Amino acid sequence: MQHDTGISSRADHSIDLKGISKTFGRLTALHPVDLSVRKGEFLTLLGPSGSGKTTLLNLIAGAIAPTTGAILLDGRDITRMPPRDRGIGMVFQNYALMPHMSVFENVAYPLRARRQPTKMIRAKVQDALERVGLRGFEDRKPRQLSGGQQQRVGIARCIVYSPAIIMMDEPLGALDKNLRDHMQGEIKRLHETLGTTIIYVTHDQEEALNMSDRVCLMNGGQIAQLGTPDDLYFQPRNRFVAEFVGESNLISGRVSGNGRMTIGGNQSVAIPGGRRPEGSELLVMVRPENVRIGGVGEVAVEGRDALNGEITTVSFIGGMTRVTVSTENGLNFVARMVSGRAGTRPEPGARVRLFWSSSDLVVLDD
Repeated sequence: MQHDTGISSRADHSIDLKGISKTFGRLTALHPVDLSVRKGEFLTLLGPSGSGKTTLLNLIAGAIAPTTGAILLDGRDITRMPPRDRGIGMVFQNYALMPHMSVFENVAYPLRARRQPTKMIRAKVQDALERVGLRGFEDRKPRQLSGGQQQRVGIARCIVYSPAIIMMDEPLGALDKNLRDHMQGEIKRLHETLGTTIIYVTHDQEEALNMSDRVCLMNGGQIAQLGTPDDLYFQPRNRFVAEFVGESNLISGRVSGNGRMTIGGNQSVAIPGGRRPEGSELLVMVRPENVRIGGVGEVAVEGRDALNGEITTVSFIGGMTRVTVSTENGLNFVARMVSGRAGTRPEPGARVRLFWSSSDLVVLDD
């Protein structure tokens, strides 16, 4: 099954995976998948531990051999090609710098291994360090650098020999939040400057949404959904995608006709367009930012539904406030709103009414 989205020719692809799979004894780490990565795009492999994302990355890099399938690089079959001949650069989470070497020598190492002329090595290293903002750090040792600076050295060492594809395996996982946010911006800027294809692995959904042209969300060794960050967030295909990417309110019920479905407590709510068999089960989602909290006596306007409930928790998280509500018909809802000062925010125990528009609901495959 082809999971790629959008229209593009084979010549536009940097990598084509055809029926690639991997088993280790009786364990299937990756079920057969098809995936095309376009030249110059930033594709993120996202998913929980054990989802198959790192296995897929290692297959492309040549660190492990596939059980089935083929890997094509610009149309050339590289399935059995040694890693050193693939022209693929790797940036690791632990930086993998050589502690006894200076920054210059760490970055120069791939060029020396390829027997590049000394003059060319110096020029390319200086250019790579310039790109990552480390000119003037040439003589320092890794122990003299911060975590973010060490990661930049790792990136410079990768880009110095102009690989066709750069792969990054959880490169920011060891950094604190502020530094991680800063490095996300640096990597995005570098990608725009170089125009190189980047395949990035992370389990951090916000990182994936922020940095990627497309996201390949994986689960259980399979592709759960492939698409733009907007696709995954606003149009998740199923329960797993809806719950993994962002926070969601899930409502299950049975279609009752006239474009509505019956949920807990025998209440009825509108569902998105399209006729569905009466009595069929349905699962829909609404994001917390699309749920509005109002007063108990407030009447729902046309095109919106409402449920009564009681606030159970209020969490102030800076610019946003997260409110959980237990509804009268036994559902638990989450709403997010722009924060006000203490004293203006909702309080636990308050009786409220929740409102949302049927146009904000997404029907999911359970």
